[in-house]
Amino acid sequence: MKIEINNKSAFTLVEMIIAIGVASLVLIAVNTVLFSALHLREATLDMVDAETPVDATMSTIRRDLQCCVTPTNGTAGLLSGDFRAGNISSSGISEPVAVEMFTATGGLSDSVPWGDIQRVTYELKNSTDPSAVGRDLYRTVMRNLLPVSTVGLNNQLMLTGVASVKFSCYDGAQWNDTWDTTSLTSINTNLPMAVRVDIQMAGNPNAQPVEIIVPIDAKTQGQSNLVTTASN
Repeated sequence: MKIEINNKSAFTLVEMIIAIGVASLVLIAVNTVLFSALHLREATLDMVDAETPVDATMSTIRRDLQCCVTPTNGTAGLLSGDFRAGNISSSGISEPVAVEMFTATGGLSDSVPWGDIQRVTYELKNSTDPSAVGRDLYRTVMRNLLPVSTVGLNNQLMLTGVASVKFSCYDGAQWNDTWDTTSLTSINTNLPMAVRVDIQMAGNPNAQPVEIIVPIDAKTQGQSNLVTTASN
């Protein structure tokens, strides 16, 4: 009887173990890279989500300051406004405000009787959440500048977790922590040349404050380029 021997090559047990080991190492490396990418993505999204309200707040403040109207005396001042900065009191608001301005940023529409000039203040208020860190930054808007009885205020929550907010005014020579065009003893009877806004977020006292500097051009003070139905 003739016996045929199969000489076909095959993987040995050692080769299979080595192949499985290499494949495992490759899978571990791919898994590490994948989870690192997912972690980076989540961290980036958290960072973007945290910065979005700050950017939106700074954009609103910048627009309000750029459209400030020039202060005037007399009855017309009710509609052209004054500019005050510092720890001041404002009519209808219980909390001290950081700034009070009259600015032409009110949206015009056929459904509301108000003009584009409105009084805007920014102030910090205690959070309604007892566990929250810091305070809440509000933008308070008054559209009716000639109220008969009740002052109608629109409180807009801009930012949470704020430690402090500061408006500094530049007079051409130095920065001033206070500015009041209504004061009879003040030499600052007009708008400042520029306003610096510093917002210190709570939770990290060593972090640098968020800062913008807004130049105020006397030639464009009080101008508004919006005649829309947009919100105030």
